[in-house]
Amino acid sequence: MSPPSFPSRQLIPASIWALGFVSLLMDVSSEMIHSLLPVFMVTVLGASAFAVGLIEGAAEATALIVKIFSGALSDYLGRRKPLAVLGYGLGACSKPLFALAATSGMVLTARLLDRIGKGIRGAPRDALVADITPPELRGAAFGLRQSLDTVGAFLGPLLAMGLMLLWANDFRAVFWVAAIPGFLAVALLLFGVQEPERQQFERRVNPIRMANLRRLSPAYWWVVAIGATFTLARFSEAFLVLRAQQGGLPLAFIPLVLIGMNLVYALVAYPFGKLSDSMSHAKLLAGGLLVLIAADLLLALGNHWGWVWAGVTLWGLHLGMTQGLLATMVADVAPTDLRGTAYGFFNLMSGLAMLLASALAGLLWDQFGASFTFIAGMFFCVLALITLSLRGNPGNAQRV
Repeated sequence: MSPPSFPSRQLIPASIWALGFVSLLMDVSSEMIHSLLPVFMVTVLGASAFAVGLIEGAAEATALIVKIFSGALSDYLGRRKPLAVLGYGLGACSKPLFALAATSGMVLTARLLDRIGKGIRGAPRDALVADITPPELRGAAFGLRQSLDTVGAFLGPLLAMGLMLLWANDFRAVFWVAAIPGFLAVALLLFGVQEPERQQFERRVNPIRMANLRRLSPAYWWVVAIGATFTLARFSEAFLVLRAQQGGLPLAFIPLVLIGMNLVYALVAYPFGKLSDSMSHAKLLAGGLLVLIAADLLLALGNHWGWVWAGVTLWGLHLGMTQGLLATMVADVAPTDLRGTAYGFFNLMSGLAMLLASALAGLLWDQFGASFTFIAGMFFCVLALITLSLRGNPGNAQRV
């Protein structure tokens, strides 16, 4: 299967391509584990759906909350790459812990360490993309990095599925192999990404001083509010995996769920990122929410493979339409010397929303069944649409 088409390398800086392939390798590593982890926890460790939701929510929230500190620190130091290397290094080192896990508590420890690494690298990496890329190519650059990241997110489950078939459903052996691309990602970041030199006239700022925080405009905080509401509507993809398992999908083929979702995500992330450079952000966000409503509806209707695969496909389309766009919107409204802090606060609020959404999804699943989980997702989508309609076109009012 051929990867999506990308623009000429002359248009986008080489370091953006390198960052994209760093993300690709780390996502191969992570998704080899995450595509199997919910079923591993339920079938091998005996965890409940609520425990899966709580662990996933806590892990993702930890990553997003840590970003606020790493983003602010990257602004203060005027350096992004060292923090990105530290974060990717922690992520790589966490992978062997999944193979050793004997209890849900050990899985939680490994997930938290992995997500702390993601939190450390996330805001500095996004700020680095914005620092390197000319403003007129920013949407395309974020879309390209996200698209390459997502290529890794479907190659990882594909590799996991092949190894599960080869090794007779040996979860732990697959988890050991997952460490290899993680360490390759760290090496590529060290030697393949060049950070722009800090200008001599630039003054080092303390980003957490109130005077500096006041420089974050109302337009920025509106983007933060919209991002958090979006996250409430989109809980952990672990529940997509569990929905497919309910329909009788064999264990070895469980990674197909994330393969399908991420294949769609990878194919559409760059085109929609490029499109966001020339059209209304609000209209594109609203379109993404409508697609997510359709995905939730299909997944709520039943666990027949037809409903599940249609819902998973639309879920991937929604991600491709909105995730790079939200990152671009933050860059558009944040001061250059506070970009790391801006991404940090954005992800703090999204992290809290992710914890709430995933815990609620797991609770509804255990108490009322899977359909109620996806119906709740539809409710939060409608809430996000209402929030979006209250302020026409945040972050890019010049585009119509």
